[in-house]
Amino acid sequence: MTDEERKSVASTYLHNLDSGKEFFHLFTEDAEVYFPNWGLAKGSKQYGKLFSDLGALVEDFKHHHESINWVIQGDFVVAEGSSQGRLKSGETWTDSKWCDVFEIRDGKIERLYIYLDPEYSRY
Repeated sequence: MTDEERKSVASTYLHNLDSGKEFFHLFTEDAEVYFPNWGLAKGSKQYGKLFSDLGALVEDFKHHHESINWVIQGDFVVAEGSSQGRLKSGETWTDSKWCDVFEIRDGKIERLYIYLDPEYSRY
């Protein structure tokens, strides 16, 4: 894969996540996904649960795609940016910083570690 192809997979994931479109087809069956305070999910059943649990908390959100910093090295794609959104509890955030580290091979996400402050709506 080229760097642009890897970036496209990561960007598609973020856009689909924002718009509520399906994105599991972008992951391998045995992918690892990490999210703070949730932990490490291994395999489609666990990462499906992780995203389901997060969806139960979040009303809506949007990544600020126009200002994402991209770093691509081999199979690794790092996306650093900010987001805004609202939890189902009513709490909001407007400029939360985050960083996602993807490992992408053969057009699929094998590993996604999401780094953000899990208390982002409290600031």
